[in-house]
Amino acid sequence: MTAFTPWSALLGGVLIGLAAVGMMALEGRIAGISGIASRLLPPWPDAAWKGRLGFVLGLVAAPLAAWLATGDAPAQSVPGNLPLMALAGLLVGFGAVLGHGCTSGHGVCGLARFSPRSLAAVLTFMITGFLTVALMRHGLGS
Repeated sequence: MTAFTPWSALLGGVLIGLAAVGMMALEGRIAGISGIASRLLPPWPDAAWKGRLGFVLGLVAAPLAAWLATGDAPAQSVPGNLPLMALAGLLVGFGAVLGHGCTSGHGVCGLARFSPRSLAAVLTFMITGFLTVALMRHGLGS
């Protein structure tokens, strides 16, 4: 686990908020990462693919930029079990498609717009996350 540091958390939250506001102001679109990434795949050929690709590449480049700025690689807190991570990624991707959005779309942008649908989605994935952690720590994982 990585240690909680309030200043880096605050800075990260501010940057995420600015990115969401900037996307809405400049593009008129929600900064939902699952939607942006999925529209990079066929059959979504349109003129906006370059902006979507830039957004996704910015997400990938952010830890590299932090590494260059600080000289320390960002802490890695995910397990090294690649098959389990692949399965988890597929399940998260399926859930994002099924729920018509992800934490950034519903949790950051949707809740800020007081969307009832986003509130229901956030409650669903937060409760599911809490139950999964409880089950893994006190049930299956013990």
